Amino acid sequence: MQQELYAYLANCISENRKNRIESLVQQRTRYLTIVLEDIFQPHNASAVLRSAEGFGVQDIHIIENKNTYSVNPDVALGSAKWLTLQKYRRHENNTMACITNLKAQGYRIVATTPHTDDCFVSELDVTKGKIALLFGTELEGLSKDAIAAADEYVRIPMYGFTESFNISVSAALCMYDLTERIRKSDVDWKLREEEQFELKMAWVRKTLQRADLLEAEFMKTYKSE
Repeated sequence: MQQELYAYLANCISENRKNRIESLVQQRTRYLTIVLEDIFQPHNASAVLRSAEGFGVQDIHIIENKNTYSVNPDVALGSAKWLTLQKYRRHENNTMACITNLKAQGYRIVATTPHTDDCFVSELDVTKGKIALLFGTELEGLSKDAIAAADEYVRIPMYGFTESFNISVSAALCMYDLTERIRKSDVDWKLREEEQFELKMAWVRKTLQRADLLEAEFMKTYKSE
């Protein structure tokens, strides 16, 4: 029934949008995921989402220990609705809840911070397994818990007096480098077939106005056959 429902809803959107959905879902990846810990400035939060969507990174994990994550629509430009956002805000230690969840899914926890065992992001081996890339607050960086729980550490080379890049710039630079190298590697970076279908269905629903009414109409027809 789900396949029939998708076909029914897809017929209600333009052919151009339908083809776009079918094409872009092939470029989505969960091999790399982004983790944002206590990012509180809306323009930075929004810029990271916009970059992730542009680079085909589907999942964003948002940790809210001290700060609430909010999006500036003028910066995000609607990118959030095409992404899968998972927020951690109900645990005593949301950072560890997120990291535990990601490790259970087989992710390497990679912290973006200067560390004695760090390497440049361009040197990170993308073939060793899925990557969860952690970014911290604008002022303080990642928490001690996040740094202690990380498996690996990366940094971006700096050649000026400024100590670090803006968080949104850092995230964009890292995603560009890693997604390019992941796509050129032999790793299985694409979504599984069932994941692609779930995402296509979600995107079609978000494209339509009052998709719920169309689904209700489909269900009446489907049950009467």
